[in-house]
Amino acid sequence: MGDISSGSSNSCVKIPDIKFTKLFINGEFVDAVSGNTLETIDPRNGEVIARVAEGNKDDINLAVKAARRAFDHGPWPRMSGYAGIPEGVLNVVTGYGHTAGAAIASHMDIDKVSFTGSPEVGRLVMQAAATSNLKPVTLELGGKSPLIIFDDADVDTAAELAIEGGLYNKGEICVAGSRVLVQEGIYEKMTRKLVEKAKNWVVGDPFHPDVQQGPQVDKQQYEKILSYIKSGREEGADLLVGGEPCGEKGYYIAPTIFSDVKDDMKIAKDEIFGPVMSLMKFKTIDDAIQRANATRYGLAAGIVTKNIDIANTVSRSIRAGTIWINCYFAFDCDAPVGGYKISGFGREQGLDGLYAYTQLKSVVTPLYNSPWL
Repeated sequence: MGDISSGSSNSCVKIPDIKFTKLFINGEFVDAVSGNTLETIDPRNGEVIARVAEGNKDDINLAVKAARRAFDHGPWPRMSGYAGIPEGVLNVVTGYGHTAGAAIASHMDIDKVSFTGSPEVGRLVMQAAATSNLKPVTLELGGKSPLIIFDDADVDTAAELAIEGGLYNKGEICVAGSRVLVQEGIYEKMTRKLVEKAKNWVVGDPFHPDVQQGPQVDKQQYEKILSYIKSGREEGADLLVGGEPCGEKGYYIAPTIFSDVKDDMKIAKDEIFGPVMSLMKFKTIDDAIQRANATRYGLAAGIVTKNIDIANTVSRSIRAGTIWINCYFAFDCDAPVGGYKISGFGREQGLDGLYAYTQLKSVVTPLYNSPWL
């Protein structure tokens, strides 16, 4: 495994100073109503880098009231979509194409909750929405996405997709391809290739330009991931590489690959949200489909094959909101994103994502000069 010092930044990138630590409400930076602050920890070394205002219900109510006043009595409802975009973000927004433009121009209703997170927190959001005037909710929640690699796949290409799919953003991404299902004909070859790539994966300070994987987001997540690695060992999976912290300080975990993983193991069932990959062997297309769907999640899946018939059959059979064929993490602002099963409901992005923020209204008026009246 490649390694760059995790203690401090050695790159040419200047770490920016933290200038804003207050809440931004009604156009101003303000302290929390309670006056409370919370520590922000640098995951590279576990040290405090700032204290930020700790918002709560009182602060949220102030922000919502300010937004409602601005929308009801300010200039927003009478501005064009183009004029309503702050100059500083105009280029960013227009870069998202016609969908973003349509969303802004439509002056979307703000009484809507859209949430990305874990299924556990999603349940709490739904409960809160149900007791808060039945606010509409869309939820994009967790995943345990399969990447299915067939015998005819190019091994180098498949290994690159698998390693990126499992380790990108240190595994802290909802659509991570953490279950890698490989057909038996190339299983051993794929395993060797993935172990080689994992050993050369560079872990260290994310401000260093050569680093591929930084620290986990915080100590709690770091410890949770290590507990899943421990359970994988205890349940009999074969640890091929990694499985331990790396660096003398900070929340770094070595890229970890288990092989011979069974469907009922915790590392195969639960969303770990870390750099932990489970390799699983399958025989037939039907076997791959059954194994891929043997999960309570349904956020995304990947298929690697040169056979278009296999790609079509499997993509139609996998119960997940996004299917990538011979690619992974290929997002586009026009392509809706969302989940099946406990991975959520509703969609973000695309026209389907736009519709979630609008309400239909039927306006009926008689035409008195109509020959039918």
